[in-house]
Amino acid sequence: MASVRAWFLEMRPSFLLLVPVCVLLGIATAVYDTRELNALHFGLAFLGALLAHISVNVLNDYSDYQTGIDLNTRKTPFSGGSGILPAGLLMPRKVFIFGVACLLAVAAIGAYFIYEYTWRILPIGVLGILVVYFYTTHLTKDPLLCAVAPGLGFGPLMVLGIYFTQTGEYTLSAGLASMIPGFLVSNLLLLNQFPDLEADRAGARRHLLITIGRERSARVYAGLILATYVWLVFSVAFKELPWGALLGLLTLPLGIQAVRGVLRYSEDIDNLIPFMGRNVMVTLLTPLLAGVGILISAALS
Repeated sequence: MASVRAWFLEMRPSFLLLVPVCVLLGIATAVYDTRELNALHFGLAFLGALLAHISVNVLNDYSDYQTGIDLNTRKTPFSGGSGILPAGLLMPRKVFIFGVACLLAVAAIGAYFIYEYTWRILPIGVLGILVVYFYTTHLTKDPLLCAVAPGLGFGPLMVLGIYFTQTGEYTLSAGLASMIPGFLVSNLLLLNQFPDLEADRAGARRHLLITIGRERSARVYAGLILATYVWLVFSVAFKELPWGALLGLLTLPLGIQAVRGVLRYSEDIDNLIPFMGRNVMVTLLTPLLAGVGILISAALS
């Protein structure tokens, strides 16, 4: 029983909430555009997205243990690793194999969609697998790639991928919708690195936070929050997304609170932690509400 619990915690289940939120946004946009839903494709695509996220969580945990980063991080509800490997609850090699096995299962699901839609889904699938496998070992050593990769994975790759599995095409509306979680998830990873700055530097990472420091990174964070809401408004104003998507703006007061807190407490981790929690809520609720609003627009039109 303890082993089952350890494997469950190793997958970082609280972080997996990102998957249904991003999938919902992709599905909602597809349903609004086509008024149809392929249940089989939805189920397979959702499973593939979930396995991809589990894979990157597990491989990240394995890599951070191997490099010693997890032995030096300050544990918070939003950072610091699962703690499973440092506690000796699972064998590192088995954790690595599990992460790779999840990624192979994603590839198998992708092969089905290649059969259904030919090679047109291949670029998203291949890029997604590369981002998952090389994120911790390679992408975290380049400030720009590390900053972009999380948003790319949960934004354009996941949302556009979900949309494509329903429609067999890429559209501007889906691309615009995908950038909402794109901005937010990159911001989430940026802010969650704040408590781990010293441990990441000692572990030979070179992400944006290490390069420009906490104070300037806090300003980047604020800019990406602003970009999210401006992007959403312009997407609706140019009639690529329906008015219902503006439900995502309901999180604006929470976003403003998070920005003020991050700018004020960028160097004070104890006081920063509550605002990291507000940021998690903004990251989850904004695309969730936008997706619900798009579905409401589909039902009313």
